[in-house]
Amino acid sequence: MLTLPLSPGAPALPRMAQISVQASLADTPVVLIQGPRQCGKTTLARTVAEPAGYGYISFDDDNLVRAARADPLGFVTDLPPRMVLDEVQRVPDIFTSLKLVVDRDRQPGRFLLTGSADVLLLPKLADSLAGRLEVIRLHPLAQVELRKHEACFLEQLFRAEFNMAATQRMGIALAELVVAGGFPAALTRLPARRRAWYQAYVQTLVQRDVRDLARIAALDVMPRLLELAAGQTAHLFNVSELASPFGLSRPTVRDYLTLLERVFLVDVLPPWHLRHINRLVKTPKIHLGDTGLASALLRLDAAALHANRALLGQLLETFVFQELRRQASAHSEAIAFYHFRNRDDHEVDIVLEQGAVLAGVEVKASGTVRTEDFRGLRKLQEIAGERFACGVVLYDGEASLRFGPGLFALPMRTLWSDRSERGFG
Repeated sequence: MLTLPLSPGAPALPRMAQISVQASLADTPVVLIQGPRQCGKTTLARTVAEPAGYGYISFDDDNLVRAARADPLGFVTDLPPRMVLDEVQRVPDIFTSLKLVVDRDRQPGRFLLTGSADVLLLPKLADSLAGRLEVIRLHPLAQVELRKHEACFLEQLFRAEFNMAATQRMGIALAELVVAGGFPAALTRLPARRRAWYQAYVQTLVQRDVRDLARIAALDVMPRLLELAAGQTAHLFNVSELASPFGLSRPTVRDYLTLLERVFLVDVLPPWHLRHINRLVKTPKIHLGDTGLASALLRLDAAALHANRALLGQLLETFVFQELRRQASAHSEAIAFYHFRNRDDHEVDIVLEQGAVLAGVEVKASGTVRTEDFRGLRKLQEIAGERFACGVVLYDGEASLRFGPGLFALPMRTLWSDRSERGFG
């Protein structure tokens, strides 16, 4: 079992995004770190900003929120030259004032913002700081961050270079990682106490951030809707199944899910497709933002999850997807994520696109891998042609195996192993 060695005075774990934040502050007037509440945004912002002499304001203080809303331009104008503005989604009116102040003085690193909601989905806000703002997404902790390892998997994946090494099966230890998730505060708790933290987290977030974003009459629906979404994680998005228990219209439930997406609790994974191929399924998948949260909503501990192979398969796919996204957020080149499925039931859980190059990842909870497990990857390889770099089946096995040109079966722990552990050359 992996737990966070944190105490109130302990140093924070190094985050992959820190280099990106520092680089952005060196050449961009406004930098926004956004991600779910309690994922470490404030800690990262302070780690970067305090040595550089930044001031700090948190809009979790309702008095500051009222002051900023009453006179946004005056509020921003009176700030010291370099400031951290925490939880800025609570005062969206301030963005236009930030633009005016930045345009008077375009020095890099003027403001470092954090936000627990995707404010840039609002067109006026996105436009107000166009050309002046860089956005960096921060996720809950990745496995490589928890182990203080260098993130190497994506580099190997797009090069199709894997060392054929042997390791040990993880068994229930893998279920423990899935149930633990990546929120720092939850990881400081004993496993039996984590569910209570996640439940309180959901209630606080719904009552605060979701209420700030939209006036919803049936606010009590949101935690139940999130619980249903947890049960559908890694499935094709089916709004009818999510709407039916509530007696709400499909458009209303879709709007509610969009709100959950805006506060980074739900991710919608689009399908990969080509215009000239008509037999590809174009329905997105839904993933919970963190498997610790999903497990708590489904009332699962590691033993129960390990015993329920269907749910383990679902949550493990989400776990791998989120680990890949967390590693990709610090990758040198932008990576887009999709899933692949056609009407003949060929499917690949996760498709990664870097420039014109594709790679596929299939996730299996079992300890064995078969030729049939590569069926979807081979179809994707056939369709993508020269664009296809590599296909991987991650499974809870012991051996790294080659199943053809550019096709590999790899133990699950390869996803977060260090270079020295992989023989990466």
